[in-house]
Amino acid sequence: MKRRHTILAMLLDVVAAFTVCTAASAQVQPAATGSGAKLDYDLSYTQMAEVYAGSEGDLIRGVASGDLEYLNGKERTPLSVTYSGGDIWAIGGSASGTGVFQHLLVSQDLEARKWGLDLSDDMSFLPQSPTMGFSGIPGVGNLPGLPVLPNQPILTLNTRSIRNQASANYRHDLNYETSFSMGGNYAILNFPDGNGLDIDQEQVQPQMNWRLNALNSVSAQYMYSRFSYPGSTFAMGTQSAQFSYLRVWNRRLNTNIDLGPEWIHSSNDSIVPSSTGFTANAGIVYQTRSTSATLNYFRATTGGTGVGTLIGIHNNDASLELSHTYGRNLTVGASGSYLCTQGLLQTGVTNGKFGGVNATQRLGEYITASASYTAIQQSSSQTLTTNTLNGLYQVISFSIAYHPREKHIVRK
Repeated sequence: MKRRHTILAMLLDVVAAFTVCTAASAQVQPAATGSGAKLDYDLSYTQMAEVYAGSEGDLIRGVASGDLEYLNGKERTPLSVTYSGGDIWAIGGSASGTGVFQHLLVSQDLEARKWGLDLSDDMSFLPQSPTMGFSGIPGVGNLPGLPVLPNQPILTLNTRSIRNQASANYRHDLNYETSFSMGGNYAILNFPDGNGLDIDQEQVQPQMNWRLNALNSVSAQYMYSRFSYPGSTFAMGTQSAQFSYLRVWNRRLNTNIDLGPEWIHSSNDSIVPSSTGFTANAGIVYQTRSTSATLNYFRATTGGTGVGTLIGIHNNDASLELSHTYGRNLTVGASGSYLCTQGLLQTGVTNGKFGGVNATQRLGEYITASASYTAIQQSSSQTLTTNTLNGLYQVISFSIAYHPREKHIVRK
C-alpha cells in the first residue's frame, strides 16, 4: 500500500511541477497566447490478472499511471506536449514484465498562409513490446501519442525497449487544389538489457496532393527507408511509390487506399536478397455522435522486429476498433487485430491474433471506473528467442481513474 501511495504522490508532483513551470513561462512571455492554452491530466490505478498458457504461469499486477497534456493555444505556432507513464509491480507471481513505462510526445507546428512546418519527437520506454506490436500496456491500454502502425509486431515478454522518433514535415499549398509536402524521420529502437536487436531507421517521403472536389482527393508519394544495425556493417533499404485515393462519402463515412510497388535492397544479398513486391495501406472510418468504427490494413517491408536475428520482415496487419457511447456515462468498445510477420530470408511465419473488449462508466464528475478483457494468441513456425510469446495470453483488468477539469491558462 505504501508503494502505491508513493507512486501516486510522484505523479501528483510531476503535475504540480509542470503547472508551476507553465505559469512561470506565461509570465516571462507576455505575448504568448490567448485563453486557448490549457493543461489537462488524469491519474489512474489498475489491478489486473495475467494468464499464460506457457511457463510464465498466472500473474497478478498493480499499475499506477497518469497522463498529462499541455496545449499553448496559439493559432500560428501551436505546441503540444503529451506525457504518459507509470509503474507496474507484481502482487502475485513472478516479477517479469514489471517496471516503469513512460512516453513523451512533443509537437511544434509553424503555420503560414500557404505553408506549414511540423516538428515532433516521440519517445517511449516500455517494459515489454507493445501489445501485438501496436501501442498499448497490458491492462492499461493505448498510451496517448504512440504510433498506430506496428513497430514491434512480435510480442516478447520481459523485454525492455527504448524507442525515439524525430520527425519533420513541410507542406506548401501551390493553389487551392494542389499541395506538395516533404517529410522525413529518424528513429531508433534499442534494448538496454541486450535481449533484442537494435535498429536505426532513416526515412524520407515527398508527396503531391490533388483535391479533385469536396469529396475526392488523390496523391502520389515516393518513400525511401534505410535500416542499419549498431555494431554491424550490414544495412538494408526499401523504396516504394504509392498512389492514394481518399473518398469522403458523407459526414459519417470516409475511406482511403494507398497502393504501389516496393523495391528491397541490402548491402549483403545472402542476408537480405534484393526483391520486388508491393505496399498497401487502406482504411475505413465511420463516425457518429455515439458510435465509431475503424478498419485498417497495412502491408510493407521493415527492417526487423527487434527479436533475435530476424533482420528484414514482411508485415501483413489488419485491425478493427469499435466504440459506442450509451447516454453520457457509459462507453463500451471492442478491438481486434491480426498480424502476420515473415522474414525476408527465413521461411518461417509468426502469426498473432488479438481481441479485446472494454467498458468505462462515469461515477461522478471526476471519477470513472473501467474493466477490460484482452486475449492474444501467438504462434511461430520458426525458432525465435525464449522471451517470445508462444501460446495464449489473457489479461483481465479493473481500473479507477481521476479526471479533473482541464486547466485553462490565460496569459496577459
